[in-house]
Amino acid sequence: MTRQFGHDPMNLRLMSPILRALVIANVVVFILSILVGGEFVRLFGLVPYQVVYARWVWQPFTYLFLHGGPFHLLINLLVLWMFGMAIESQWGSREFLKYYLICGVGAGLCNVALTPHSLAPVVGASGAIYGLIVAFALLYPDAVVYLYFLFPVKAKHMAIGVGVLEFLSAATEGGGGAMSSVAHLGGMVVGYAYLRWWWLLKIRCKALRSRRGSPAAGSARRRASAPEAPEGGRPSAPPTETRPVTAGDDMAEVDRILDKILAQGEASLTQRERDFLRRHAKPKPEGHA
Repeated sequence: MTRQFGHDPMNLRLMSPILRALVIANVVVFILSILVGGEFVRLFGLVPYQVVYARWVWQPFTYLFLHGGPFHLLINLLVLWMFGMAIESQWGSREFLKYYLICGVGAGLCNVALTPHSLAPVVGASGAIYGLIVAFALLYPDAVVYLYFLFPVKAKHMAIGVGVLEFLSAATEGGGGAMSSVAHLGGMVVGYAYLRWWWLLKIRCKALRSRRGSPAAGSARRRASAPEAPEGGRPSAPPTETRPVTAGDDMAEVDRILDKILAQGEASLTQRERDFLRRHAKPKPEGHA
């Protein structure tokens, strides 16, 4: 199925509620940081030393909504709008928000782990934003993106190029520049790991649990192991083996679709495969087949 996305100017009325809420939250917190001053950034920005030694455990979350200036804020909101609308329409609001926060918080924790003694505050949603770049490249690898609004490049090539540049920046620069690059890379790595391994593992576990808890599968196994006795006690010919479609067949189909995602990306799935995977990703309620 081909999905179309418009190129209208950023319009809050056209955004989903979750995207609109993220944009408003970033703008409101940015204004608060200007009004309150440096103490606000020290409390709610990400200061690795404070997280490790003072247990300011809220900072890996709150730093996502702070920004170093209007341009920093504008760039992040622009990328959130560009890629977030496509990803959220594909996944739904709940899964999109969870992924956004996982990438952002994961990027912050990577920064804390690599620079635990740093007293320099890190601010910005860039870790989550770079995670969105990875997700968009995996969902729509051949989509054309205009880099710097001038150069057309495929999404998968853009994500690889951005990752290489951030790695080189983290390896060669010092101070705040290196810390920002670490956060960006952290968001990309966490996002890729979540989509390539954790998400697939979660789908497999749910499908396995659904198969084991299916009453229909259990009754089919009982019928196969305990056939009815022939009438009148007459010996009967060995029954012809017929294998009904069971939950095991569904599991095999889930495995095939997941292998296809790993090899070709989610964009390669047909609508039937998407519907099938979505159905079997949800555990069945108790008492229902």
